[in-house]
Amino acid sequence: MFFLRKDLKHSVERMLNGFAAGVMVAASIWSLIVPAIEQSAAKGRLAFLPAFLGFWIGIAFMLLLDHIIPHLHRAVNQTEGPKSHLARITMMVLAVTLHNIPEGMAVGVVYAGLLSGSGMISAGGALALTLGIAIQNFPEGAIISMPLYAEGKSKGKSFWLGLLSGAVEPVFGALTVLLVGLIVPAMPYLLSFAAGAMLYVVVEELIPEMSAGEHSNIGVIAFAFGFSLMMALDVALG
Repeated sequence: MFFLRKDLKHSVERMLNGFAAGVMVAASIWSLIVPAIEQSAAKGRLAFLPAFLGFWIGIAFMLLLDHIIPHLHRAVNQTEGPKSHLARITMMVLAVTLHNIPEGMAVGVVYAGLLSGSGMISAGGALALTLGIAIQNFPEGAIISMPLYAEGKSKGKSFWLGLLSGAVEPVFGALTVLLVGLIVPAMPYLLSFAAGAMLYVVVEELIPEMSAGEHSNIGVIAFAFGFSLMMALDVALG
């Protein structure tokens, strides 16, 4: 925020969105859905069921938030949710805040499983997910802060609004860890819930934004890089 002088170029935004999408998809698969299925192995052929149900609950949760919280998708200049008189900037911040809720829950539920000792989650796997989410938060922060600066906000205010949009991550992560006693029996459902919520964000917003306009291959290459980076982190550290 403080080192860049101008608004992000559209091609750079697509690249950053693609990278974030790749990280989130890989994290959803290797760090959340696969462990959820492995933890239900005792169910035999129905081992997929908790992950299946949790995944759809996560999709429904984000769909509900999408309908009750007014927010703005900047790339297509389209507002969603109930009609509101909120300022454009406020709705832009709310849009990114929605992204960060499932990310915070994903990190929280993984560490809750690690702390409980009964979630079949390794310290390396938890660290890999944390690093992946942290890395993709860099472009996410730039995507919200730089446009605010371009629209006339000061660098300081743009920075703090971008930071505020990500504040829900530690909040939801901490709440999830604090509920560790209740979470352990439902761990497979909660892991896949976080995966479903993150994939909803990817498909509903990040992929359309990374593919918009000419030369969409920039976003695709960035997606592949983010996906492979997160996959490597999960295997190397897990």
